[in-house]
Amino acid sequence: MNNLFNAPDEYVQGFFKSGRAMVQAYTGLWSAAKPPTQETAVELARVSGTYWERQATLWTRSLAAGAGNEVPTVVDAERGDRRFHGELWSKNPWFNLLKQNYLLNSQLLDGVVEAADAQPREKHKLRFFSRQIADALSPANFATTNPDALFGALESKGESMQAGLSNLMEDLRRGRISITDESAFEVGTNVATSGGSVIFENELMQVIQYAPLTDKVASRPLLIVPPCINKFYILDLQPENSFVRHACEQGMTVFLVSWCNPDASLGHVTWDDYVESGVMKAIEVAHKVSKADQVNTLGWCVGGTLLSSTLALLRARGDESVASLTLLTTMLDFEEPGDLGVFVDEAGVLQRELTLGQGGIYRGAELGFVFQALRANDLIWPYVVNNYLKGKTPAAFDLLYWNADGTNLPGPMYAWYLRNMYLENNLRVPGRLSICGEPVDLGQVDVPTYILATQEDHIVPWRSAYRTTGLTGGKTEFVLGASGHIAGVINPASKNKRSYWAGGKQGADADEWLASAESTPGSWWTHWAKWLKPQAGKMVPARKKLGNATFQPIEPAPGRYVKVRAD
Repeated sequence: MNNLFNAPDEYVQGFFKSGRAMVQAYTGLWSAAKPPTQETAVELARVSGTYWERQATLWTRSLAAGAGNEVPTVVDAERGDRRFHGELWSKNPWFNLLKQNYLLNSQLLDGVVEAADAQPREKHKLRFFSRQIADALSPANFATTNPDALFGALESKGESMQAGLSNLMEDLRRGRISITDESAFEVGTNVATSGGSVIFENELMQVIQYAPLTDKVASRPLLIVPPCINKFYILDLQPENSFVRHACEQGMTVFLVSWCNPDASLGHVTWDDYVESGVMKAIEVAHKVSKADQVNTLGWCVGGTLLSSTLALLRARGDESVASLTLLTTMLDFEEPGDLGVFVDEAGVLQRELTLGQGGIYRGAELGFVFQALRANDLIWPYVVNNYLKGKTPAAFDLLYWNADGTNLPGPMYAWYLRNMYLENNLRVPGRLSICGEPVDLGQVDVPTYILATQEDHIVPWRSAYRTTGLTGGKTEFVLGASGHIAGVINPASKNKRSYWAGGKQGADADEWLASAESTPGSWWTHWAKWLKPQAGKMVPARKKLGNATFQPIEPAPGRYVKVRAD
């Protein structure tokens, strides 16, 4: 996998190698499943009986309809499944029959997996790999079984096939599937355009201070810690959907960490380095520049885990420079890690430790492919079909441009993170984990904490995020946003889309919280701004000059670091 994206031949070989590895893992999971009990056998018989009954109905109705007539519907795609939206999937009898037969087979596979007698983690892996295999075998993914691609090729006299082959060769050269028109965007020109300056930098990160947008600002600034596995500008895409701009419009002085994109020279960097030279240093910069008594902090995803680790370390050292903590789709308890957990086991982590743990780089392209695989029917197969089978080029979309802008990780940091978070879940246990030489306890993080999860998050399941309410020591406010890991967070208040749940009775059970929570239409951004206000301090005149005598402007935002592309 290390050379997967270096050349076309290696890409193809790596693709099939990954496929074989997935099949081997899948068959291994089935081998490890317990022998069927009587209850399991009964359920399997029911699933099988239902399948054959529906197959018989499908074929009987199809034959009765006669040649040239529309095939009656026995099974239909789930709502939101866009693979079979083309008219020919319904109007053409052969392709309609093919579609319905595939859907029945997929449902049979789902039923067999659910009936399997396996432990919860193994059952989750079976579900995931079954879904990957079923998605890959969809008739929509093949030129001869996709009516839109087939008839498009006939109508264009083969031009669409020629264009598709050209697109495929170009993507093989680049080492990734094109999911947007990357030529339509440039960081600092039409994405990441909020005004400000880089006022500090070291080898690991830059600190950006954004220009105020109000005459008065809260005396306590806001420091944003984005994930180090992605570029920060997901929080500053366009002015109309920029969380950074929204915070500035609320009268906040905003500082933000822009992580470097590591190369081989930073292959030695550890989790402790990200804490001490990254988050802790950024807190110091924001504190000294603002001259405030305390700093408000916000972290997203892995950035939230890093930020929480840092606050636990600061509390262990008696430091009380942070006033509040906001966590966006962040896991601190990794007991139920969602789909990412299927890739983590002792053997896999040990292999990463042996190959990367002492030094090296985990390439952003490989990590990006893992994230795409989690949503294959959204981020892989539609582009395979459109780019290669239909010969089309993807449209320009700022969020997908960001998604394709990968970031490398230092091997020691990555291996440590896998073992201590995903595999052993050490952070949740007081005193078990030492960071920068200090045993840490999340319970000592006694500041007011705002926890946002999103209902359809496949990376940080919302019930896992809810567990944070029982870990930190301060008063917590849990909010559940609609949609997923990205769209649920980037939900601009001005568009008044989606909804969120808040105000539930907090306890040990996440579902009980949801049952008592109130649903509110619109964005959680306004709810968060109201929550933050009591922690923000008094209003003071905004300073137009950024930085101070010690931390002077180095270059305009968004800075150099965010523009470095992963190789």
